[in-house]
Formats: sequence, structure tokens, C-alpha cells
Amino acid sequence: MAWNDNGGNPWQRNARQGPPDLDDLFGKLFRRLFGSGRGSGGGSGRKWSVGTGSILLVLLILWLLSGFYIVEASERGVVLRFGKHDRTTMPGPGWHIPYPIESVEVVNVTGNRSVEKRTTMLTQDENIVELKFSVQYRLKNAEDYLFNTENPDIAFDRACRFKSTICGVLDSAIRTVVGRNNMDFILREGRAEIASRTMVLMQEILDSYGTGIEILTVNLEDSQPPNAVQDAFQDATKAREDMERFKNEAQAYANEVLPQARGEAARMLEDAKAYRAQVIANAEGEASRFTQLLTEYRKAPEVTRQRMYLQAVESVLSNASKVVVDVDKGSNMLFLPLDRILEQRGSTRSPQSPSLDRQGGSSSGSGSFTPRLREGR
Repeated sequence: MAWNDNGGNPWQRNARQGPPDLDDLFGKLFRRLFGSGRGSGGGSGRKWSVGTGSILLVLLILWLLSGFYIVEASERGVVLRFGKHDRTTMPGPGWHIPYPIESVEVVNVTGNRSVEKRTTMLTQDENIVELKFSVQYRLKNAEDYLFNTENPDIAFDRACRFKSTICGVLDSAIRTVVGRNNMDFILREGRAEIASRTMVLMQEILDSYGTGIEILTVNLEDSQPPNAVQDAFQDATKAREDMERFKNEAQAYANEVLPQARGEAARMLEDAKAYRAQVIANAEGEASRFTQLLTEYRKAPEVTRQRMYLQAVESVLSNASKVVVDVDKGSNMLFLPLDRILEQRGSTRSPQSPSLDRQGGSSSGSGSFTPRLREGR
């Protein structure tokens, strides 16, 4: 049917005649959709069908336009057809069959997300400890995150007020790790290790569930005993600090004494080695001298025997504190008590042996004799 049939364009005619009657307009639309009666009403029915088709066309265009969407660079578009995953679109403009046939879920896969968990745990040594964890994570697979996690739409819940997969896995991992360690280890030197073990265990559980979540960091922000036992715990902490201080002081003393003792021990060992070398050298020298002397004795026994005797007498007299001298006149022997003289002189000054002059006698006294050392037999 031509648009200008039955009097031309109805919209232009109505514009010339004034605003159309809404009741008449909707009546014509109804008759155009469901048919018109015979006779004079046939023309009005055809006009009604043209208007209805235009409206339906506009509605169809609007419905199709509702399928356009934009995916940002940090996002992925997951298209669902009747609730089932159909495809995943990359950043840029996209189109899907409009609702209710298809729908799209835009998921941010590059931004970091975080949750916090404060809870009370029971340690391996049956003590209660309060812990606060913070976890940062991101998504590595958008469709796994949407279909394999519980309540993925509440990622904004940082305090884990609602039930979600990431919060449940965090709670389970914390209880597992804390339940395998003592309270002192958790509160003191084991904080970094506790966080590291929790991160590894969370990632293992999330990968086994296929959640598409990657854990970035796990931090143990706070760890302390319950408020009811704070005072007792502080006393125990002070006692541990005193114990550590005493240990450090003892270690410092040991570090000071042990090197000295090791030095003394090393010096004694070196002295012993030197003495051993000296004794061995002397023994070897004596043995060599005896061997040489034996050789000479076999060549000239009498001469060697006389020389050995003189050397022995000289050795004995050189170490004696008494000297026997001959007097020039007479054959009497003079006994000179040098040991007593040395003792008397040593009480007043340092002891010195009186020098004996072969020609002038003793320098320490005036005698009428000239002392002379006896030589020979």
C-alpha cells in the first residue's frame, strides 16, 4: 500500500489539522495490526497497519542497538547465550544479540583487587591468637572467575562481609598454616614465613578449583594474643627479652675470652713444637759429636782421653762457686770462699764476681800473694 493512499500522509494531514486524537490513533494502530472490517472502515485499517509497522520497526532497531557494548583495555567481555558461556571478546567495541537471548559480563582482569581478614585462630600449642591478613589478587581468566567462583559480583567486599570464594579460601589457608605452628613462632620471628605459606596454600586451592584468580601478595599485618591475656603475655615477652639479653651478654663474654684462650693454646703448642725441635736438634748434635769423638778415640785413645778429662774438669770448675789457686811462694793451697763474698756483696749491690788478675792478684782485696789458676793436672 502506498504511503499517500487514502488522502496522503496521515502525519502530514494531522500536522495541518492540529494534534491527532490519541484514542483515535491507538484505535487505528489496533485495527492495522489485527485487521479491519469491511466497507468504509477498510481505508482506516490500512492506515493503521502502516503506523504500527513503523513503530515496530523503530522498536526493533532500538532492540538491536541495545546489543552494542564497549570493552576497555583492562577488561574482557564474556558473552552469555541463555546463561551459557558463548565467547570472550577482547578490548574494543562489540555487539551481541540483545537480551534475553544474549548478555555480556565485562570483567576487569588487569586491576589489582584486595581483601582483608581479621580472625581468631587456635595454634598448635593450643593458644589463641588474633590475626589480620590482607591479600592482593588479580584475575587471569575472566570466564573461570565468573563461572567457578561464588558471588563474583561482590569483589568490592574488602572486609569479607559476604560469602565469597576468595574469602573462604583465605580463611581455610590461614587456619591450616596457623594450626601447624606455635604461638611464639607466629608472634615473633615467623610472621613472614606464615604469610608466605598462606600465599602458597591459597594459590594451590584456587588453582584446584579453577577460579582464574592469581594471588599477588599476602601480608600478616597484625598478630597479637587476645585482650584478656595481654598483661600476662607482656610479662612473658619481657622475660624472653631478658633471656635474649643474657644470652647476648654471655655470647659477648665468650667472644672475648675464647680468642684469648685459643691464642694461649696456640702459643703453648708453638712453644712445645720449638722445644721438641730444640731437643731433637741437641740430641742429634750430641749423637753426631759422640760419633765423631768415637772415631777420633779409635785413632788416638790416650790423647783423646786426656783431652776429654781436661774438658770435663774445665766444665765442672767453670760452674763452681769456689776457686783454688796456687801461691807463688810455698806449696800451701789457698781456699777462697767466693760464694760468701758474693752473698755479702749481693746484699748491698748486684752480685759481681771479683776479677782475678794473673799478675796483680784479686782486684777486690790486697793480698801479699799473686793468685794463679792451676793449669793441667
